[in-house]
Amino acid sequence: MAVIRSSDLDFDAIKENLKTYFQAQSEFADYNFEGSGLSNILDVLAYNTHINGLIANMGINESFLSSAQLRSSVVSHAETLGYEITSQSAATATVTLTVSTSDTTTTQISLPKYTTFTTTVDDITYTFMTLEAYIATNDGTGTFQFKTSEGLTAIPISQGTLKTKTFIVGDTADEQIYVIPDTTTDTKTLAVSVFDTTTSSSFTTYTDVQNVVRITPQSTVFIIREAPNGFYDLIFSSNNVLGQSPQAGNKIVVQYLSSVGALANSASVFTPDNQISFNSQTYDITVATVTNSSGGSEKESIESIKANAPLAFATQQRLVTAEDYKALILQRYSNVLSDVTAWSGSDNVPPIYGRTYVSLKFKDGISSTVQQATKDSIQTILSENLAVMSIDTVFTDPITSFLEISVSFDFDPDQTGSTAQTTQDLVKTTAVNFVTNNLNKFDSVFRKSLLLTEIDGLSTAILNSSMDVKLQQRLIPTLNTVKDYTINFPVTIASPDDVNYRVESGRFTFSGSTSIFRNKLGTNKLEVVNIITGDVLVDNAGSYNASTGVVSLSGFNLTAFEGESVKVSIVPANENTIKPLRSYILSVDETLTSARATIDYQNTATTL
Repeated sequence: MAVIRSSDLDFDAIKENLKTYFQAQSEFADYNFEGSGLSNILDVLAYNTHINGLIANMGINESFLSSAQLRSSVVSHAETLGYEITSQSAATATVTLTVSTSDTTTTQISLPKYTTFTTTVDDITYTFMTLEAYIATNDGTGTFQFKTSEGLTAIPISQGTLKTKTFIVGDTADEQIYVIPDTTTDTKTLAVSVFDTTTSSSFTTYTDVQNVVRITPQSTVFIIREAPNGFYDLIFSSNNVLGQSPQAGNKIVVQYLSSVGALANSASVFTPDNQISFNSQTYDITVATVTNSSGGSEKESIESIKANAPLAFATQQRLVTAEDYKALILQRYSNVLSDVTAWSGSDNVPPIYGRTYVSLKFKDGISSTVQQATKDSIQTILSENLAVMSIDTVFTDPITSFLEISVSFDFDPDQTGSTAQTTQDLVKTTAVNFVTNNLNKFDSVFRKSLLLTEIDGLSTAILNSSMDVKLQQRLIPTLNTVKDYTINFPVTIASPDDVNYRVESGRFTFSGSTSIFRNKLGTNKLEVVNIITGDVLVDNAGSYNASTGVVSLSGFNLTAFEGESVKVSIVPANENTIKPLRSYILSVDETLTSARATIDYQNTATTL
């Protein structure tokens, strides 16, 4: 008995399956399907089957986070896991604000919330503003310096257009829906106030549930989530599940910044839009930029949501494992952080129990003030409330290790119109871009074979290639001072041999001579050598431990060095795979990365 196969989604294959089925029936023996009206019917049947198959396939794909393609589907799945989607973020700068007067009697003045400033980036004008009110105290001479509640003179200002949305609460027996119709909302700037009536001046401030550690029946919190159309839904408690909820007749006022995201980064000059007035006088506000604007970003991408939502769900809003720290910190502070890593004290070198070590990689342009504020926030908001008691959180700065890549390849000019020099430049650029695009983050692994495969595929003129890889750390020594130095590498170092040096430094001035230090051939002892004459100036300047990756300098004293630091390079024990641990990040030293071509006319006969 003939059956219709239904495993194909291709239109032509479906029609062919239908035709094969009919041809197997005695009623259609010797029937000319191509020239018959039945062919049109088969077209309709195949089209209907094709469309239904596609709809079913797409519907099933959208039902799972890992396979979903629509942003609305990905956002919905992430929200069921309790993951907070990062909205468009406003760029933020820090400035000092001063008012100079001759008034020595007024003690304090205030700067209103949402005071605006104007700046220009790439010939486009943007508005920045304060998100809080600030107080300035007279220093006795008539000069007022505005400060934060913590007493800091660096005042944050954020880019955006201030917008207000007002809702009137209806009958609470009906479902209340509050939609903020703005896809560029920075949800971190939401200020939600609930007034008793439409004419009342008193209000209750509601707080984002993500910033609340404990919820009681008296809590006033809200939830903000991205809607399928890209707008934002504002949600309050239902039946006192999340504390108090607005009542019928209340007025809800929502204020927020509508931001342009990353376009307003790098602003450096800010001009106040208004003067400040008190005692019937107006005065100019003097603005000095502490840090340029940074941190502006677009909505979290679909790929980022897919990667981070499962990790955030696994944490269950607690800090127990190292992965919990990474997931929660990256979720809460993704507007200023590009990457996070964490490890337990037992995995530290040396081991220190009772600690969790966290290393943060900030986005480019994030000021030191914002970096410290972020660490303080992690400590007070996350660690103290969600971490295991008696476990301390310790921050450690990222350490960059630089790859020095030397590529050699055989080059056949007959296979290309490019010169050897052009191809060398292309190979070097490929090596640099490979590191830049694939590494430069925590837990990244360099694999030589992957880069060689990419280089071999650049041109048919590249017949074969090989590569030497070194790893570099940078030392900033104290000049004219005898000191001991320890340089830690995140990998094991190759054992000494009688031909190749395993440890070598950049140039510096030692005892009036241009020198380097390196290991003695065949040993792990270090020596200082005059690079011009080759004379050994110090034959026992320290040593290196191959198994721990530690280079130690004893009694090191130099008077100058080239560049911003002394570059110390080692040969890894395994050049094929370089996998740094903990807070180490792999980058590339472009100046010490090279490519060299050897001409090889492969079709030319060679006589020996």
